[in-house]
Amino acid sequence: MRSILIVNDDGIEAEGLLRLAALAKEFGEVWVVAPDGQRSAASHAISLHSHVDVYPHDFPIEGVRAFSCSGTPADCVRVGAVSLMPSKPDIVLSGINNGYNVATDIQYSGTAGAAFEGAFHGCLSIAISEEAKSCHEVADRYLPEILAELVEQRLGYGQIFNVNIPACPLSECRGILRDRAVSHGMFYRDRYKKTADLPNGGMRLVVDGQYNEDCEPDTDFSAVVGKYISIGIVNNYN
Repeated sequence: MRSILIVNDDGIEAEGLLRLAALAKEFGEVWVVAPDGQRSAASHAISLHSHVDVYPHDFPIEGVRAFSCSGTPADCVRVGAVSLMPSKPDIVLSGINNGYNVATDIQYSGTAGAAFEGAFHGCLSIAISEEAKSCHEVADRYLPEILAELVEQRLGYGQIFNVNIPACPLSECRGILRDRAVSHGMFYRDRYKKTADLPNGGMRLVVDGQYNEDCEPDTDFSAVVGKYISIGIVNNYN
């Protein structure tokens, strides 16, 4: 039986994590190691100069062994693969993230960072993200068959599958687009807005993103904008 490690960056109480764990039980023995709180945009960071606290977690899905971790999503993969599981997992699933991870956002994504960590351990690794809305009809319909397809695949070292799913009504989804290239664009063109003046000439800034849907054809970005599911292979060395 396959061993599957599930991680995320939204925290161990996140709804997407629960949905993914319930589905993954169809494909093997499931372990969960997830952050004890929100870790979005943690990228591939790991904890080197501080300790990591790990606790058993009372997970609501029968048969799933789960642990919370004070570290980053990538820490969760390392802790699970190296210390908690009896052997290295066959598959690492990261998600279901609350919000897309496409285009240049991938470089900041804790979801993608955890998947890359799994790839570096030699595990088939899949990052799964969903548009940040409450409708899950498309994921419920398509994700079981997508996982059934991808868990049988093999990737090169440092490569991950990146899956992004629109959260629209099923009737509006236009299907699946595979082999999507990573767009050079971004959903939000970030700038910074000053919110306060600080002593000694300082200033307090917050990100002020401007929404954008301009994107190249045949990319992950254009797929989700067009209400397609996007599946692509991302290489950390590109």
